[in-house]
Amino acid sequence: MQTAAKARSGLIAFAAASRHFGDVVAVDQVTLEIAAGSFVALVGASGSGKSTLLKMVNALEAPSSGAVFLGGEDVAQLPPAQLRRGIGYVFQSIGLFPHMTLAENIAIGPRLSGDRLKGERVAELLELVELDPGMASRMPDELSGGQRQRVGVARALANDPQVLLMDEPFGALDPITRDALGERVRALHSRLGLTTIMVTHDMAEALLLADRVLVMDAGQIVADETPAALLAGKGGEIAQGLVAVPREQAERLASMEREGSAS
Repeated sequence: MQTAAKARSGLIAFAAASRHFGDVVAVDQVTLEIAAGSFVALVGASGSGKSTLLKMVNALEAPSSGAVFLGGEDVAQLPPAQLRRGIGYVFQSIGLFPHMTLAENIAIGPRLSGDRLKGERVAELLELVELDPGMASRMPDELSGGQRQRVGVARALANDPQVLLMDEPFGALDPITRDALGERVRALHSRLGLTTIMVTHDMAEALLLADRVLVMDAGQIVADETPAALLAGKGGEIAQGLVAVPREQAERLASMEREGSAS
């Protein structure tokens, strides 16, 4: 197992990090490094610990033991406002304030940090997520679910973070919107030079978007592979059980297509 000093060589690192809720062990002795510029997907069944592990990066959850590092610094020792200024967070529930305009929602992070986001910057952020800057004065209830989640991504990028954390960001969206927004986030990851960690229960989404897939089970990382390696059969039984779902769906669709062509 790596030492804490060794773990700090990654931009984000977990050094024997655990999180307990009473007798429940949500995260169990996780040690890993995430390099700058990575797009990492955290995949696993409900209750496997992936959301808790994600929240430990920006100190929404504190380790019961071990430590989490960002840029070599223990996140528990950093002032929360300073820590979160460099981390964008996209919620599953979107979490827009219904009484605020889109511009006010996007600007909330900088405002809490004592900064004022100019209208030009709001317009730029809306364009980044492929929304019309003229929508800045609208209220959240005037938007579709996909548009609201795009605003959530724009809000997460408002402080020019180096790290983007996403907790089931597309789970409530229809498949077409989900696919389009996933591709947009992946493009923004590359364009802005982000380090991204995305929690998802959808292995197909992880394989298509991430360059590294971490599979969690019972609070532990049980597989750490590239998408290509997982598709080649690596990662172990639990990981391959997750890969089997999109693989079997693709095979059934291909069979239906062949049958349709033959008829």
